[in-house]
Amino acid sequence: MSTPKKQPSARGAMRKEYRFDYSQAKPNRFAEKMSEGVVAVVLEPDVAAIFKSSKAVNAFLRSVIAAMPESRR
Repeated sequence: MSTPKKQPSARGAMRKEYRFDYSQAKPNRFAEKMSEGVVAVVLEPDVAAIFKSSKAVNAFLRSVIAAMPESRR
């Protein structure tokens, strides 16, 4: 004879750690930029240690692009 399984209530259907409080959610700060064609890139830790801001990364990449031959752009 098996014991009857308890039916979870609507509130208790999910474990507490899986319940998300949307009232504390923050808007995505990148959403507006992503719609403008901006691409988010994840830097490896050793590279991120060199560049302290997105402006620094963009300035470096622009200098590399400027140094490239026109045929490679």
